[in-house]
Amino acid sequence: MQQSYVAKHAAKLRSKACGKAHSKEHGLGLAPLILHMIRTSNARFTSETLARYIFLGFGLINIFFVLVISIYLIMAGLPAIFEVGLVDFLLGSTWASTAEPPELGILPFILTSFYGTGGAILLGLPLGFFCAVYLAKLAPRSLAKTVEPLIDLLAGIPSVVYGFIGMLILVPLVQKVFNLPDGSSLLAAILVLTIMILPSIIKVSITALRAVPVEYELGSLALGANRIETVFRVSVKAAKSGIASAVVLGVGRSLGEAMAVMMVAGNVPNMPSIFESVRFLTTAVASEMSYATGLQRDALFSIALVLFVFIMMINALLNSLIKKGHA
Repeated sequence: MQQSYVAKHAAKLRSKACGKAHSKEHGLGLAPLILHMIRTSNARFTSETLARYIFLGFGLINIFFVLVISIYLIMAGLPAIFEVGLVDFLLGSTWASTAEPPELGILPFILTSFYGTGGAILLGLPLGFFCAVYLAKLAPRSLAKTVEPLIDLLAGIPSVVYGFIGMLILVPLVQKVFNLPDGSSLLAAILVLTIMILPSIIKVSITALRAVPVEYELGSLALGANRIETVFRVSVKAAKSGIASAVVLGVGRSLGEAMAVMMVAGNVPNMPSIFESVRFLTTAVASEMSYATGLQRDALFSIALVLFVFIMMINALLNSLIKKGHA
């Protein structure tokens, strides 16, 4: 009897020891484990909620700034348009803001901005596109790693540096090549804008092309297509939305540029001609705002409002075309 009692007591001790070991191995028991899971879930929920509200706050701040800028431009730009007249303001061919009475027609600025932007896109898009295709799909890796940082460097150069180099090198070159009395012209502005939009087009296009799944290209090669056919018929088509976004960035950069084109275009309010000195919408505001007063100052705000509306309309049009391409 005494031996059986000792055996039972030893078994109980072993079972308790095993239970403690099990508890140490798997936690402090079922109840503490559940409490730990609840606390972890609450912490995760709190951090996710906090991050969501922080990002929402930053997004609302951006929307607020856009609304403030839009409302301010509308309030500051409409008085001059009402006083001059919408048709006379937009379609008038003469800008003489300091004359008596002043003539405030901005049609030369509108046409110059569109011609300059169109010419820059016409020259810069093919160059940027083919450069991006070569660096992303065809160039040796060592060459791509060497050239891409240089493209990043071009994107970081201030616009006044582009304008200064253009004024010292490009303007005299245009004057000499085309035998002009002055090389400051729409052509010089188009060439400078072309160089300035190239980094944006190249970098965004490279990113879009490299995001195409490699299975698409392998499938095309397996079906018998060569490397060039695969790149242009498969990779480029798959990346067309990203390439279109690069065009949007290029248009916005060229339409919004002021300092560089002011230094190479001559800054004269003429109707646009390829070899004549011209003035863009942006340079019209930048060149006269420092001394403008009264109606002249209000008219400059109206020019900024027109430029803002044009950029919004062009971006909306290009984005709608991108969405149709996806559909």
